[in-house]
Amino acid sequence: MEIEARKKARQIRRDLLTALYRAGSGHPGGSLSEVEILMALYYHVMKIDPKRPDWEERDRFVLSKGHANPALYAILADLGYFPKEDLAYLRKTEGHLQGHPDRKKTPGIDVSTGSLGQGMAVACGLALGAKHQGKSWQVYALAGDGECQEGIVWECAMSAVHYKLDNYTLVVDVNGLQIDGATKDVMDLGDLEAKFSAFGFEVLKVGDGNDYEALCEAFDRERAPGKPRAVLAYTVKGKGVSYMEGQAGWHGKGLDEEAYQKAMEELKEVL
Repeated sequence: MEIEARKKARQIRRDLLTALYRAGSGHPGGSLSEVEILMALYYHVMKIDPKRPDWEERDRFVLSKGHANPALYAILADLGYFPKEDLAYLRKTEGHLQGHPDRKKTPGIDVSTGSLGQGMAVACGLALGAKHQGKSWQVYALAGDGECQEGIVWECAMSAVHYKLDNYTLVVDVNGLQIDGATKDVMDLGDLEAKFSAFGFEVLKVGDGNDYEALCEAFDRERAPGKPRAVLAYTVKGKGVSYMEGQAGWHGKGLDEEAYQKAMEELKEVL
């Protein structure tokens, strides 16, 4: 299983970087860091049906860090929500894969996102709606650590705890970097584990957020009743491409031919 997961992760990384290269712009750093998180959710955790994107009983997913959608698009294409060939039209007017997720254009997208923090709040609202309707489906939101500098994040946290949304899981991609540099230098987040715990979340820490098996194990743990869950996944920005790893400059930057070919060489299928 571990080898298969590593192969799949390499494939997803190749696909998303190829889409970014063809687009000439986008966000490779945070897309690469979140690959295993999305894999764990889409291949292991969530109740979904690619043949029925609007299936009422599906679990919902919200990519709150909407700029990092190339990884999500690559996984949706891999699952068959739309043809893999569509990835060639990322950020192009003739395609349906916008620079941020658009639920009106792309099959498999539950919520249009882009403005940081709002996706987490909408996901909270979805979970509350499910509670009111007596629905059993779960809601998952993926945010970035830099995104947690937004005030709406903590308003959302208060609401999720107040309404006892134990059908809501917030995953934070903690890679330590954002567009302007290290999060600790831009606006230090302090102890995220302590913060979410203080708000009343059940907090799970995954020390290696690029470890598919560790993520699956965390998601599989029995939930604390009446509490929303925060999974803090400590990842590497630019994971899988040596010259991008840990480099804030690759937060939002297109790949030229040389950079693309070097990345493809590093992501060969041989393990």
